[in-house]
Amino acid sequence: MKAAKIVAWLCLLAMTAGLINAFVNGDFLVDGGALLANPWGVMAMIDLYVGFVLFSMWIVYREQTLWKISLWIVTLMIFGFLIGSIYVLKALYESEGDWTVALHGVHRGATDGKD
Repeated sequence: MKAAKIVAWLCLLAMTAGLINAFVNGDFLVDGGALLANPWGVMAMIDLYVGFVLFSMWIVYREQTLWKISLWIVTLMIFGFLIGSIYVLKALYESEGDWTVALHGVHRGATDGKD
């Protein structure tokens, strides 16, 4: 669990540094247009949004209340995996070292694979 927390913290720091750099040195509209004009840029966007959808499915599974689910997913879509890193850290710290709690949240007793 300690290694997972270290990785999540490193991801959070990398995302924070990257976002600061992008906001300070970039132009979202110009750079976004150049990204979408490149086939690999389009592929990167597809990859990103597939990741958003899959990660959002985990949030929906773990959380219990609609407003928390909505808040996490909306902020994930706006701020990307900066929020994903924070969510992973939240799950790890809430679990108090129990991987079942970290992965399953409110569904920790229903780990038999059935919906």
